[in-house]
Amino acid sequence: MPRADAQRNVDALLAAAKEEFAAHGVDVSVRSIAARAGVGTATLYRHFPLRSDLVAAVFRHELDECVAAAGPLAEQYAPGEALERWVQRYREFLQTKRGLASALHSGDPAYSSLPEYFHSHAAPALGALLEEAANSGEIRADVAVAPLDLLGAIANLCVPFPGSDNDTATRLVALLLDGLRYRP
Repeated sequence: MPRADAQRNVDALLAAAKEEFAAHGVDVSVRSIAARAGVGTATLYRHFPLRSDLVAAVFRHELDECVAAAGPLAEQYAPGEALERWVQRYREFLQTKRGLASALHSGDPAYSSLPEYFHSHAAPALGALLEEAANSGEIRADVAVAPLDLLGAIANLCVPFPGSDNDTATRLVALLLDGLRYRP
């Protein structure tokens, strides 16, 4: 287990990198990331020797936070609302991941484990929410939506296109979810 100050540095670096990547892309200067985190570049390199290490860590961290939200949402809300809130949380994850997209799809072997990481974490979280919503009758039981299919559909709806704005993906994802709702 890392020392508390080392963990604070890692957390600060991940948060700073996420913001810098979203704003300026993954090629942003490491000095900018370190400065935003309030640490020196040596500290950044101590924890993340390669830029790809930092990019992959940001992706995993953000995905882990998104996946972790599923349980509390399921406990706090009715199944249909928990599903909707988690899907919107996933949409937010996708929109903040835009800065990482070029690196993640670059073919760099440093990122080769991330698709499996994504599938093995996100699909079960969504699958449990879908099952609960279907069992409660809040979404149609006859919709044979595999969690990965729905995750992919949502991701496709979040790709910006000419004339779209920040609210477009929110509206499109809400429309997709409305199609899952139970209709007597």
